[in-house]
Amino acid sequence: MKKYKQNGEVAYLCDLGPVIVEINEILKGLRKWARPERHFSGLLCFPSMITKVYKMPYGVSLIISPFNFPILLTLGVLAAAVSGGNTAVLKTSSKSAASTRALQKLIADVYPEEYVTLLDGGHDVAEFCLEERFDKIFYTGSPAVAKHVLEKASRNLTSVALELGGETGNWCIVRKDADLRDAARKIAFLKLCNAGQVCININQIAVAEEAAEAFLGELKREFIRQIGEKPEENEEYPKLISAAVYEKCERLTEQYRDRVVFGGTGNREALRFAPTVLYPIGPDEAIVQNELFCPMLPVVPFPDAEVESILDRIAKREHPLSMYVFTSDRKWAERVMQTQQFGGGCVNEVCVHMMVRGVPFNGAGHSGMGAYHGEWGFREFTHPQTVLFGKTRGNLPLREHPYSGKTGEKKRTLLKWFER
Repeated sequence: MKKYKQNGEVAYLCDLGPVIVEINEILKGLRKWARPERHFSGLLCFPSMITKVYKMPYGVSLIISPFNFPILLTLGVLAAAVSGGNTAVLKTSSKSAASTRALQKLIADVYPEEYVTLLDGGHDVAEFCLEERFDKIFYTGSPAVAKHVLEKASRNLTSVALELGGETGNWCIVRKDADLRDAARKIAFLKLCNAGQVCININQIAVAEEAAEAFLGELKREFIRQIGEKPEENEEYPKLISAAVYEKCERLTEQYRDRVVFGGTGNREALRFAPTVLYPIGPDEAIVQNELFCPMLPVVPFPDAEVESILDRIAKREHPLSMYVFTSDRKWAERVMQTQQFGGGCVNEVCVHMMVRGVPFNGAGHSGMGAYHGEWGFREFTHPQTVLFGKTRGNLPLREHPYSGKTGEKKRTLLKWFER
């Protein structure tokens, strides 16, 4: 029973618990977020001095969620939609069928179908939904499908939010001055999480060559400590979602067999493939040009003094959803985080930035658009509607004709004064 309890704890940590945190944050803050904002209209609007901004729901939203965290990425987004006053149609992944069935029952028990309903099925059902007119679409998944979603939404000029994994994957940089044991421990944890099937996971690591051998030794020890010497036989280790993903791991392992320094083994029947470290990998090889979304982990060595060249390569590729750096040079780390473009990230840590209350979770470019979590989710699913309350008396003729002669000059003088 112990292994099932531990699997349940991982599911709670990554998929169930964050939904509860999200809902609690919404319940605590919603009254404040939804309150109309009151603004001073300014002297140019005299005597109409009061303007309000109302937070209006878009209307009927379509939420398309993926397989990897089927509870969090469905109910977490739904919580944001409902907090904004929207109704919702949910389209969950056909790959996580058991979760879809559980969610379908939950939604039917809680909501009347005219408020929230969940549709089961494959790509044909998703395509059917995209042919319909919605007021808001929120899609989580791959950049390739996101382009199709945007194209469909554009026909009705529907507002769209996208949370994507990033076309060229998320980078992690380990400098020679990093705490290598700490970095290895955290990186191993994240790579083991859902067997690498996580949108904010590390796709490839750039490691200072001066510390590469020591880091690889620490990383191997951490994988073994956390999941054992044969993770493919450990029932605590998550399965891959399909045979196709397993076959991709096998294919990449064979392609880079001479550079496999850890892992490279799997259990086809159980759909488990060990975390597989590939070293050394060049910064421009094909395997570090695409999001892997699996347990493969390429490691790119670089001279520490040439770290800027690695940053230049990252900047020239599509924006990642996450970025992680490990270093003792806080000033350098802050400069990197302020100059690179990505969704969110960590310094000397991994993934926990998405657990911080009050901050957005989002992507940029090929890793997404829009944001959610807490108040940011409420904002994403509402339209700020500005309304000025006019006065019927005391209105000045500044905006009215005539604009010429001495009258015009007086008006211009007053307008310039009001604009200060």
